Amino acid sequence: MAVYTDVSPEELEAFLATYDIGRLRAFKGIAEGVENSNFLLQTEAGSFILTLYEKRVNPADLPFFIGLMEHLATRGIDCPQPVKNRAGEALGTLAGRPCAIATFLVGTSVRRPSVAHCAALGGALASLHKAGADFHAFHRPNALSVAGWRPLYDTAGERADTVAPGLRTLIGEELSHLEAHWPADLPAGVIHADLFPDNVFFIDDRLSGLIDFYFACNDLLAYDVSICLNAWCFEPDGAYNQTKGRALLAGYQAARPLGADEIAALPTLCRGSALRFLLTRLVDWLNVPPGALVRPHDPLEYLRKLRFHRTVESVGDYGIVETARA
Repeated sequence: MAVYTDVSPEELEAFLATYDIGRLRAFKGIAEGVENSNFLLQTEAGSFILTLYEKRVNPADLPFFIGLMEHLATRGIDCPQPVKNRAGEALGTLAGRPCAIATFLVGTSVRRPSVAHCAALGGALASLHKAGADFHAFHRPNALSVAGWRPLYDTAGERADTVAPGLRTLIGEELSHLEAHWPADLPAGVIHADLFPDNVFFIDDRLSGLIDFYFACNDLLAYDVSICLNAWCFEPDGAYNQTKGRALLAGYQAARPLGADEIAALPTLCRGSALRFLLTRLVDWLNVPPGALVRPHDPLEYLRKLRFHRTVESVGDYGIVETARA
């Protein structure tokens, strides 16, 4: 979430007049994240999130995101629901950008996930994968999987070394390795692809819902697990917390057991998801639009994570219970 596009009060009021959510009471930009322009709306009908789609979001993909959130809700997943206007449409245009309004999800994200939070996240991720198994209305390939990493690498170019000496060479070597060793025949389906702690809400220690489905796509399910291991199980000092990893994986496997082939592929998948976020953060870091209300994430965080994964000797290093491989 971020704010790249300003919306005038006059534009907003005209837009909201096509909805049955009452008059506007308050409106403010949300600065977290780096992808779309997001605003908190408060109207006579309650609180909502207004999203203007920017940057990597292809307007042709928007029906996938909208349809997926509606589908997941029918399968018991707590997530925001698109709000339709009087014409029955969930998608509109505001300030020259495609946009949508979604319901406001109650809860707060956690800055320092505990072991219990990681276990709950693992269970929720497995439930999402199972709920998405019969979502066939739309299909969206993952544009930010292995085939999409080299264009990002080329975009950063020589400027990568201004962020860290030797970074361009290291990324190039890693990219070549992953292109040659990326698994192809693992179980696939709908994945969230961006389930960081700020996209998961809790009420006390109870997981209350999942948000921000705008990277969701069809890809390897275990790749989604690797994204969460990277996002949830490292400490601020860069150390991997095996106890948190074990809790996340156990929570996941209680609802959807990983196959032996998925477990064996985890080190490669974790290297890949670390490289994916290193690359997108690097490109964002080097290309912040002037005047944007945005806080780019530090790409070097994911460089440190990638270096850890390159030293992993067995899946046990992630906290996998070895008996699960049978």
